[in-house]
Order: sequence, then structure tokens, then C-alpha cells
Amino acid sequence: MSKTGALDLASGVGGKISKDEVKSAVEQYEKYHVCYGGDEEARKSNYSDMVNKYYDLATSFYEYGWGESFHFAHRWKGESLRESIKRHEHFLALHLGLKPGMKVLDVGCGIGGPLREIARFSGASVTGLNNNEYQISRGRELNKSVGLGQSCDFVKADFMNIPFPESTFDAIYAIEATCHAPDAVGCYKEIHRVLKPGQCFAAYEWCVTDHYDATNSIHQKIKAEIELGNGLPDIRSTRQCLQAAIDAGFEVVWEKDLAEDSPQPWYLPLDKSHFSLSSFRLTAIGRLFTRTLVKTLEYLKLAPEGSERVSAFLEKAAEGLVEGGKKEIFTPMYFFVVRKPL
Repeated sequence: MSKTGALDLASGVGGKISKDEVKSAVEQYEKYHVCYGGDEEARKSNYSDMVNKYYDLATSFYEYGWGESFHFAHRWKGESLRESIKRHEHFLALHLGLKPGMKVLDVGCGIGGPLREIARFSGASVTGLNNNEYQISRGRELNKSVGLGQSCDFVKADFMNIPFPESTFDAIYAIEATCHAPDAVGCYKEIHRVLKPGQCFAAYEWCVTDHYDATNSIHQKIKAEIELGNGLPDIRSTRQCLQAAIDAGFEVVWEKDLAEDSPQPWYLPLDKSHFSLSSFRLTAIGRLFTRTLVKTLEYLKLAPEGSERVSAFLEKAAEGLVEGGKKEIFTPMYFFVVRKPL
């Protein structure tokens, strides 16, 4: 079962980081970012440390508020967040033509929510690649709880150096994960290497759109908030992502920013003006309750020192994401399918 209680949230903050070192880890993480005087080069050169700290610190908050699948989704009116997330994952599986007997790689799999859903939907065997030990331990626990412990597994590794031979997988996908890569071409080249010839790679990428103006101070602030709250070295443009896939050796099958025609705004779950009983913890009232809860748990020493600061930078990220969505300068669902030539 997903960890959804207050004590689950408290016990999970810090992941594999020692509880008495959480505050120090938060401080080190914050210093990577522009809001705290950091710069892009430092984030890129130390991306593994930065991203690992981020997910150790933030995973229990994600699981508490979002569930097992840490991503946004194209959403229809009348559709719940959870329904849209499942459909978003099925959409990807259908574009890859996944079916029983296929060997699939999930690059940057989190705690495996999409992995489990896609495996059950398609019948394929899915391996999750993740460089965060805490998320892998949670993923294995959850796989076992739903009977997928044998057909699906996890590998702890960096997606800049994937530990599989050439042409291992029948299909590969990434859901809002390779945005953490310091070099998109290098990451996509590794994916290209382990994919079988003639087969496809599909991804949802976090990107700035053509509306983003790098000289606009408001746009810069929004971008910095998103990077801080989501462990990103930088945010590439949609054009840069697609070109990186081409430069890595792929041929383009299909590409589209799915945020452009989503009947409901993708950022709706984080918009403070929106209220939903089904995703109450993401609403303004729910987030206020979480902030108060975390502060109380930290005061009572049930949550490690620094927990409230993690909650604060995640709140800042939510604000940046909503503003980025409203101004149409950012999308979390630039989708492409590319093929490795025969």
C-alpha cells in the first residue's frame, strides 16, 4: 500500500539519509539553486548528488499528496486526477505497442507507480531504472504487495550509464524523469544503445515552451522556482529535447505538447483556486493542513529537523508550476515517440 498517513510522511522524510543529517542535506540541496545563490553548472556537474538528495527528501511528500505515480496528466472534464494519471500511462503504453512477452525499461521510474500500471495494462515485463536507493526499496515493497515481484524489478543505476548490453530492450519509456539529466543527448544516446534496432522510445518531458522569454525576469523566476522544487539542473525547450533525440540517433515518429489541448489545465491539482475532495491534500486547505502537520511533527521530533523546509520548497515549486502553466511558458508533458533505425 502507498504510504498515506501522517506518521508515514514523517518517517519517510529524508529517505535513506540519517534523520539527524536531514537538515544539513536540505541546506546542501538548496545551495545548488539560483534562489540560494547556486548556478546551472554546479547543478549539472553535481546532478547525481542533487537529484538523490531531492528524492530522499521529497518522496514521502509526493507519496502522501500524489500517490504512487509522480507525474501530471492530460485531463478530461469530470475525470479525477487518478483516472487521468492511469489514462496518461495507458496512452504511452499504446503508442509503444506494448504487449505480453516484451522486455521494457522504465527510465527514472520513481517508486514504480507507472511501472506497475503499465505492466498490468500491457502484460509486458518492466524493469525500473533508478539511482535512488530509497525509491527502489519502496518500489520493491509495492511490487511485492500487488504480486508483481517476479515479473517486474528495479535496477539501481544512473541513466547516463545504463548497465545493460546493447539492444537489450523491446521498448523504453521515461515519464517526467530524463529532465533530471545534465545532458539530454548523452542520456538519449544511452537509451538508444540499449534499445533494439527498429524499436521505440517514448517520453514525457518537462520543458519550457516557445512562449518562454529568457530575458524576462518573471519568466526567469518561475523557471528557478520549478528547478528548486523539482531537482532540475536546467529546463530545456521542447525544440532542444526533440533535437537531442535526433542527435542521439533516433528518428521521430510523433511529437506533441499534450498540454496545449488538455480540456482541463494540467496544473489544476496545484491551483489554490481549485477545490477537489478526491485530491484534497493538493488543495489550498489540504496544503495548509500538511504544512501545519509537518511543522507540528517536526516540533514533536516525530519528523526530522529540516522537514518543514522541504515542505516549503515544494510549495514554492507548486507556485512556479501553476504560474508557468498559466503563462504557457512551461509544460510537463511534451510527448514524443522516436525509433531506433534498423
